[in-house]
Amino acid sequence: MAESYLTRDEIRALSERSDLWGALLLAHCYGIMAAALGIFALWPNPLTFLLAVILIGSRQLGLAILMHEAAHMALFRSRRLNEWAGEWLCGRPILADLPAYRRYHLQHHRHTATEADPDLAMARAYPTSRASLLRKVLRDLTGRTGLRLMAIRLAFHFRMAGEVEEDPAALDLSIGYFVHQLHRGALAQLALFALLWAVGAWWWYLAFWLLPLLTWFQLVLRLRNIAEHGGAALTADPLRNTRSTRASWIERLLLAPYWVNHHIEHHLVMHIPCRNLPKVSALLAARGITERMEIAPGYLSVIRMAGSRGAARGPA
Repeated sequence: MAESYLTRDEIRALSERSDLWGALLLAHCYGIMAAALGIFALWPNPLTFLLAVILIGSRQLGLAILMHEAAHMALFRSRRLNEWAGEWLCGRPILADLPAYRRYHLQHHRHTATEADPDLAMARAYPTSRASLLRKVLRDLTGRTGLRLMAIRLAFHFRMAGEVEEDPAALDLSIGYFVHQLHRGALAQLALFALLWAVGAWWWYLAFWLLPLLTWFQLVLRLRNIAEHGGAALTADPLRNTRSTRASWIERLLLAPYWVNHHIEHHLVMHIPCRNLPKVSALLAARGITERMEIAPGYLSVIRMAGSRGAARGPA
């Protein structure tokens, strides 16, 4: 599919991994969070508190994107580094499970916009009404979405642990899986708690990790998902069944870190590292392919699309 738009040599060059780049991206992500905490520590007031929550929540999305890179073995050159960093530095801090995510996500790539696509519901859910979109945003910002997802995840693991199966070995695996997930997630959160207590106060973990994770992160994660697949065409055409979005610097800071807005380009060759996706975009533009792609002019237009069901139409 990709070779319809890019040459093999181009794909090979663009697919080159870099340990240095992987380390720099992780350092950048955590560095912005540290800077947000530093600003609050120097000038503690409601404005710097809110700024810290927003910046940290946006970089928690950054960690999700870098985990996505690791799931495609594109963050580092070695498989071992991708697995370790994707699990412990990206996934576990945001209560995500890299192996489970990889299984889910690769199925999405294999079956994009088909009935077997696990993200198909996202494409069908939008556009919705403005009132419905507003309710979703309020649920995200008040923490209801985050708490609900945490409860669902815990209930799923408990169900697996307590499931009665004919094969005792299978039951042991279910219980072992639950204990494994709980242990690793708790260990990562304890490490974060200790770190934030050491540099600030014990309540910093609640205010500057859990609060962003349960609120702002949920909102920007939703907007990212809408931008990529919400209301996209249910077609086999890879230029139309996903969406890329042009992003300003403020949108890249808050909504689309690490070139995640180049989503069609990612779907064309999923193992190309995120830093090279703008180069893919430039090659497609030079060949006149951009005009055939589903590209939103910005995230504001995506939000308008997402809440446009039932909106009044002007004259044809």
